[in-house]
Amino acid sequence: MTRTRARLPLHTRIFIGMIAGAALGLLANVTLGGSPLLKGLIANVTYPAGQIFLRLIFMVVIPLVVSALILGIAELGDPRRLGRIGLRTLAFTLILSASSVVIGVGLANLIKPGEGLSETSRAALFEIMGQQEGGLKEPPKPKTGLQIVLDLIPENPVEAAVNAMRGDMIAVMVFALILGVALTMLPRERVKPLLAWLQALFDVVMQVIDLAMRLAPYGVAALMFTLTARSGWEVLGRLGLYMATVLLGLALHQFGTYSLVLRRFAGLSPRLFFKRIEDVMVTAFSTSSSNATLPTTLRVAEQELGIPRPIGGFVLTLGSTLNQNGTALYEGITVLFLAQFYNHHLTLGQQVTVVLLSILSGIGTAGVPGGSLPLVSALLVTVGVPYQGIGIILGVDRLLDMCRTVLNVTGDLAVAACVARAEGHILKP
Repeated sequence: MTRTRARLPLHTRIFIGMIAGAALGLLANVTLGGSPLLKGLIANVTYPAGQIFLRLIFMVVIPLVVSALILGIAELGDPRRLGRIGLRTLAFTLILSASSVVIGVGLANLIKPGEGLSETSRAALFEIMGQQEGGLKEPPKPKTGLQIVLDLIPENPVEAAVNAMRGDMIAVMVFALILGVALTMLPRERVKPLLAWLQALFDVVMQVIDLAMRLAPYGVAALMFTLTARSGWEVLGRLGLYMATVLLGLALHQFGTYSLVLRRFAGLSPRLFFKRIEDVMVTAFSTSSSNATLPTTLRVAEQELGIPRPIGGFVLTLGSTLNQNGTALYEGITVLFLAQFYNHHLTLGQQVTVVLLSILSGIGTAGVPGGSLPLVSALLVTVGVPYQGIGIILGVDRLLDMCRTVLNVTGDLAVAACVARAEGHILKP
């Protein structure tokens, strides 16, 4: 029995943990709802177990954001030497990323997957997540004018990092971006030690996330038990609608936006394009990793689409880090869903902030399973939504991660095809 479980892939074990935790929680809700025994079990066992898993992820948010963003910008090289290919890659990437987030935020506002939770269930949820009923703090008064711009640049980056989980995450991101741009303006040899140190830090952070994800089946089971034992079917209904919203957004971008871009800028038939990249999409879905899919992506780009190797190597390698359309769409929907779930109204300005930061955080999203979770928590903090709420969606995140990775790698190939055509290369008909 133990050997069989050990052979199961991680996503299968997470699904088993999610289903088992939800089923046991619903059973406990029906048979022991409101009893001291159930309250004691949640308070002393399942809630702490779930929080240990979440904190392993939360504790690496700052080093991940700083190292990934600086390295992502540094990959661009000297901006003066980027040339036409680099500029066109950036232009297509920004356009596709922006459109994906707009689709996601638009669907979240239209469908409102997080609304409809009863006050009783919401009060219980606040208690579960360490909140008292109505315990959300009043958001700070909105900043206006020049103060918004000034606060983007931290006087003390260390202080901003300390306060990042209390609302200063934007300042940390801007600090990392400025360092990344400065690195590209210096000779590579002079900054090589710093880049090596940042890469080592990034690798260590990813190892911590990998260790945390090994505990995911048990952490997810504990989180799902805690939620369903206290809130019953209502939470599962909201999660189902949330999943449907994300999958609808991914489908619209995959087969709508990409099809229009491919036909207009690459002169390719969308039907043939998707047929030729089937291997890439299957690999992305099964691994949930843009980085793990990259060798297959490079091969398909050259052999099946006719993208020249130099263009494919540059655009696709860069895109595996910078072009995270699916992740950006997912993050936009997730932030609005959790804001609605907590009955925390986001103003138009805050939603614009979500759009911009979702695009920006795509640069710092690691192309590995679970790599987006720390950045989602950072976005939640920025707009005043309790970042502990990420535990609500953690049980279904693996399936959504597999789906959005397909969108990410498809976007890489679409950008590479558009850039190759713009450079005058004829792609395979």
